Amino acid sequence: MTRVSLYDTTLRDGAQQEGISLSVTDKLAAVAILDDLGVDVIEGGWPGAIPKDTEFFRRARDLELTHARLAAFGSTTKPGADPAHDPQVLALRDSGAPVITLVAKADPRHVVSALRTTLEENLRMVADTVSFLARDAEVMVDLEHFFDGLAADEGGEGIANEAITSANAPVSAGTPTPDEDAAVAAAAPVPATEYALAVLLEAARAGATTVIPCDTNGGNLPDTIAQVTARVRALLDAEGFGHVVLGIHCHNDTGCAVANTLAAVGVGARQVQGTVNGYGERTGNANLLTCLANLQIKLGYEVVSPGSVGKLSTVSSLFSELVNIAPFTRDPYVGQSAFAHKAGLHASAIRVDPDLYQHIDPAQVGNGMRMLVSEMAGRASIELKARELGVDLSGRPGVAQELARVVKQREAEGYTYDAADASFELLLRDELGTLPRFVRVESWKVSSQEIAEVEGRPFTQTEATVKVHTDGRHIRTAEGNGPVNALDRALRAVLIRDYPVVGDFELVDFRVRILDEQHAGTDATIRVLIRMSDGKRTWSTVGVGTDVIEASWEALFDGYWWGLLASGVVPLLVVEQA
Repeated sequence: MTRVSLYDTTLRDGAQQEGISLSVTDKLAAVAILDDLGVDVIEGGWPGAIPKDTEFFRRARDLELTHARLAAFGSTTKPGADPAHDPQVLALRDSGAPVITLVAKADPRHVVSALRTTLEENLRMVADTVSFLARDAEVMVDLEHFFDGLAADEGGEGIANEAITSANAPVSAGTPTPDEDAAVAAAAPVPATEYALAVLLEAARAGATTVIPCDTNGGNLPDTIAQVTARVRALLDAEGFGHVVLGIHCHNDTGCAVANTLAAVGVGARQVQGTVNGYGERTGNANLLTCLANLQIKLGYEVVSPGSVGKLSTVSSLFSELVNIAPFTRDPYVGQSAFAHKAGLHASAIRVDPDLYQHIDPAQVGNGMRMLVSEMAGRASIELKARELGVDLSGRPGVAQELARVVKQREAEGYTYDAADASFELLLRDELGTLPRFVRVESWKVSSQEIAEVEGRPFTQTEATVKVHTDGRHIRTAEGNGPVNALDRALRAVLIRDYPVVGDFELVDFRVRILDEQHAGTDATIRVLIRMSDGKRTWSTVGVGTDVIEASWEALFDGYWWGLLASGVVPLLVVEQA
């Protein structure tokens, strides 16, 4: 099997996504997860430029990694500077990281406009920095804007060689002097049509073990990526650098980051850079987990150990928690909906053979098949969903048929069971007569009133009263921030006396939607979806009605009911009262 190495840049490039901010502790936790997965290189950040990353590498020296190596990321030395005296270059060396990844400009337009230097000086910066750092660590080079730079050169869109090397580009900062202009003009020009390739070869000559062309703007498509990557591999081999590893780094601005990565591997790239869950600025980076699964399961490359492939879904979830961003349910392989089936036709086939509508066994990546019950459900869908919930209906076709009828009717009224599995399980067990009756509700009510002004603003007090029976009659009144919160607090308070496990339940999401397009005002039909958690699992319930409080109560009460069911507590209401 051909080996392809994984290079994770979640902690640096992925952390540039809006809303992501990783502490040093977060990064250390992430490293342990990635090391356990079998990632080869983990890019930890930019020491010397970002204090938090400097601290990360200091603390990371105590890590005992079983597989991965840490990489420190940084740029080449500044124009006109000696890397041996450049503080940022020295910070890379002093980080103690066994791998250093340098970013080098490979687009002549960026050399001129961003670095404000000459093409020759940029080549000197690459060569000197790589050779200096290679004395103490393995050096890899990210060739920034490689594909766009090469295309602009070949298309004649770049500035003429003479203009590039003689104008706009002083070696030192500030306004160029006549002597500096003369020195720049006298520099031997590098043919613009070969500049990106010249940077790549300069890095290889100086001792880089891996060179990584980057689709930094994410605008290229698979055909272009494949053609250029094949050309680069051939050039390295022809120039005597067959030992240099060729990598690929893609962004997802066209939605092709994973496809571009696979295209590059297909023609010779042997290192894949990406981020967990595709995190990154703009539209993100290549999703490293999707790349891994495609390369190993579909294409037969050796990426991680066979046992590690089954950890993909767990890794995705752990990182979602780490960055505090809800997981994207439709992510390939690892998303909650990746192997979810809804249509009745699919269900009939899946009952015969699950592989008929699944491209792999979801267990391969640590995921599982889910059946979604909706108005499309037939008997087969109901039977499969019941089996998923641990209930065998194969010998009770009448129950499945009746449940399918009830689901269709209730979905016509506004319920949605594909988004509320817990509500469907309550419906199923009620139909079977196996639903425990933990409580009986006598009544509930909510009242709101404006009672005073606080700091010149009206203050509204909301109060809810809940009366329920377990082994006795319990009444609890609670105030809350609005009627739903008041109901939640009152119900929780009355249940927790007899069922202490309720103390672990938490309302984590509350969504309201108007369903009736004909009556979109305050008398419209309302659907409420509630998601709850006990810290180990999450579940969703649904309520429907023309009264938003009534719909909320239905979803809320079912949420607590299912939580008690899943917790395995013994119901105290042995005989339900009429």
